[in-house]
Amino acid sequence: MRQHRSTRRLDRSPLLAFLLTLLLTPWQGLADSDSGAAGHWEGAIQLPGKALQIDVDLKAGQDGRWEGDISIPAQGASDLPLINVSVKDTSVSFTIQGVPGTPTFRGRLSSDARTLTGKFSQAGQVFPFRLERADNGQSPLTEALDGFDAFAEKTLTQWNVPGVAVAVVAKGKLIYAQGFGYRNLEEKLPMTPDTLLPIGSCTKAFTTFVMGTLVDEGKLSWDEPVRTYIPWFELQDPGATTQLTPRDMVTHRSGLPRHDLVWYNDQEPSRKELVERLRYLEPSAQLRERFQYNNLMFMAAGFLVEEITGDTWEHAVRTRILDPLGMKRTTFSDAASTKDDDFAWPYREVDDRIQRIPFREVGNMGPAGSINSSVSEMSHWLTMLLAEGRYEGKQIVSQSTLHEIMTPQMTQAALPVDPEFSPSAYAMGWFVDSFRGHLRLSHAGGIDGFVSQVTLLPNDDIGLVVLSNAMSPLPRLMSLHLMERLLGTQRRDWNGEALSREKKREKVQEEAEQRQERVRVKKTRPSHKLDDYAGVYFHPGYGRLTVARDGKRLLVTYNHIETPFEHWHYDVFNGLPADDPTFKGMKLQFHTNLDGDIVSASLPMEPQVSAIVFQRMPDARLSDPAFLRRLTGRYMLGPQTLTVTLKGKTLFLVLPGQPVYELVPAVGGWFDFKKLNGFRVRFSDPGEGVAENLTIQQPNGVFEATRLE
Repeated sequence: MRQHRSTRRLDRSPLLAFLLTLLLTPWQGLADSDSGAAGHWEGAIQLPGKALQIDVDLKAGQDGRWEGDISIPAQGASDLPLINVSVKDTSVSFTIQGVPGTPTFRGRLSSDARTLTGKFSQAGQVFPFRLERADNGQSPLTEALDGFDAFAEKTLTQWNVPGVAVAVVAKGKLIYAQGFGYRNLEEKLPMTPDTLLPIGSCTKAFTTFVMGTLVDEGKLSWDEPVRTYIPWFELQDPGATTQLTPRDMVTHRSGLPRHDLVWYNDQEPSRKELVERLRYLEPSAQLRERFQYNNLMFMAAGFLVEEITGDTWEHAVRTRILDPLGMKRTTFSDAASTKDDDFAWPYREVDDRIQRIPFREVGNMGPAGSINSSVSEMSHWLTMLLAEGRYEGKQIVSQSTLHEIMTPQMTQAALPVDPEFSPSAYAMGWFVDSFRGHLRLSHAGGIDGFVSQVTLLPNDDIGLVVLSNAMSPLPRLMSLHLMERLLGTQRRDWNGEALSREKKREKVQEEAEQRQERVRVKKTRPSHKLDDYAGVYFHPGYGRLTVARDGKRLLVTYNHIETPFEHWHYDVFNGLPADDPTFKGMKLQFHTNLDGDIVSASLPMEPQVSAIVFQRMPDARLSDPAFLRRLTGRYMLGPQTLTVTLKGKTLFLVLPGQPVYELVPAVGGWFDFKKLNGFRVRFSDPGEGVAENLTIQQPNGVFEATRLE
């Protein structure tokens, strides 16, 4: 565990304006007698409506003179000298040197010398203060953590989680940092406070913070349309296209549901390409109508940062946050983290056994969740946030901007089921509610094999971070347990309740899976041979989906995820268990046109909108000029001569006395007549030579034409 001093919130009262002018100059004071005043003291001056946290160190020098210093985290003031230090029996007084108004403390020790209370005066104003002895690093908060290690070890076993790391920041200091279990289960390498783990969606607060620094610089406005900065930006809803603002992007109120399978497991599209795909994604609400969590919009917010700064989002986070906070080992990818000497592997539970799984890179979705960090370095982030944007004497972001980032913007359309919590809202990268009357800002993160939880209690000057390397509710449960300890509230068995619910959930899930057969229509068969379903299908927002025959099943590949699908009923197929379980149990339906050709496939990839329809792509040869050239020529249709010509990659059909028809590649080897429904043409297989025949289908019949010599 490492302890350090840092900064805290900046108060705007006139009294504290004086403290901003503190000067570090020599001091002198006389010790009047030996007493129990020596030691480290922590407490607060009680200002109107607010407690100003301070800590004081007092000791008697070898010459009998008393020495002392004071730290005021909210002002970035650390170890400032005291003058006129006087200790007489139980009476103690001292003054901060060099501050207008002669700020002076006069107090009295309790009989057990554990408490120092009295009056603080400055420029004619008087306020009460109270300090408690915190010698040997054992402040009331650190004492509250006694026994937590045993709790952590126990819950780690109960949830079958390989490892977890925990850090607590309070009153401008890291007061606790510990790792439990293993970061590498196979090699029995321990989890430590310095182990790197993905923080998942806790990254979102870093993205909004960077945006806040751009607001401070006048380069970004929360409420200007996004098109001010990205003129080509477009959504499916024209109104949302023109009105969407950066504030809307980072408060989950764009009207878009998650649509996460657009990006999941696919590192090929660039951020720009992903932003361009947004125009093809169906919304499920109007702009600002309701809260709908959306990772893609946070990615787009990161791309907005890139457009404004002219550099990558990663560079902006590194230079504007990580470097100023000394977060030197924090990375933006799993690949980078695995080059470090201390990183965690991801795991999942399979049949009550812990199994290592591959990393799931977030990549170009980085602004929504790609940061990897340790609880040690995350403590710097928490310390700065609790100090209202200030770290080691430097203001990283303005107080007003940080307040706006942390202010609720969008309510969630749900009431809490537990009376311990208030209704929740979303700020910019933070959920906001209260826990037993204490303001709480928090965010969880989850990506295959990792779960994170970051919590701030701003009014109590407490911050928590819990990172684990398995999917479980353990980080949230540990955070609730820690909050109770640190706030001194009544303990509740959150962990026991959750374990009980999990057992019931597993039973319900097992029964639900067994009932699936009830909705399956028996004794049906596909409308086509399995080979006929094979092909490449495409959606402009979701990309490519490939179907191939695999014995008596279909093998579906999407975003590099391979899943076997078995026939379910009619033209519906069911996803089977696979190494990657993403599509397990998902239903894939094929659709035909009026002629019985399989022309599309649909999957319910986003539950809040219609099934995503992938159109079957024509044979690639139908766009190959070398192949198309073998289809050109003159064909005889009864008394008429038809001519097929080629321009670039496009065929044209010329009929005597009629317009020239452009032919558009379609499924089944057909070409559709452009802008003429119900008309199409297909050529005989040219083999190694040229096509000998063509067939024209139109509403009044099917016509055959033969090549002329």
